[in-house]
Amino acid sequence: MSDELADFGEFVQASLPGLLRYGHALTGNPHDAADLVQTVLEKVGSRWTHVQRKTADPLAYVRRAMANAHISRWRRLKRESLVADLPEQRTAEPVDPFEHEPLWQALRELPPRQRAVIVLRYYEGLSEAEIAASLGVSAGTVKSQASKAIATLRTKIGSISGGRDDW
Repeated sequence: MSDELADFGEFVQASLPGLLRYGHALTGNPHDAADLVQTVLEKVGSRWTHVQRKTADPLAYVRRAMANAHISRWRRLKRESLVADLPEQRTAEPVDPFEHEPLWQALRELPPRQRAVIVLRYYEGLSEAEIAASLGVSAGTVKSQASKAIATLRTKIGSISGGRDDW
């Protein structure tokens, strides 16, 4: 194995758990998260030397690529496609333990950029500057997106919890 592939392999091995968590928070389920991570890592892996030369933080580059890919996919899937026949009935899928968790439901309903900011800030523990670099936006945009997202989450959680405002 060449040094380039070994470096990329080490990067993937070290970063994969965090990338899967980030993908899960972005997409709302572990299966789409794994698909998102795989798609982005395939693209990044083919350009690994370029990524290392051009970026100071490859992990931030991958996170930004994941956010962009998720937003692009979300936009593509929003389009309605009409079919002549109804699809076959699905078999029972395993239940996501967070499916009925109020905070998880409210987080899933946020716009993709706001969700990315909240996940990176409070789930991954990144600073505003790191989030801005990761998403390719200004620190002011990170602050405004976080503020809007928290206000939305407070409203949704407050209505679920009967008006209690614990956060």
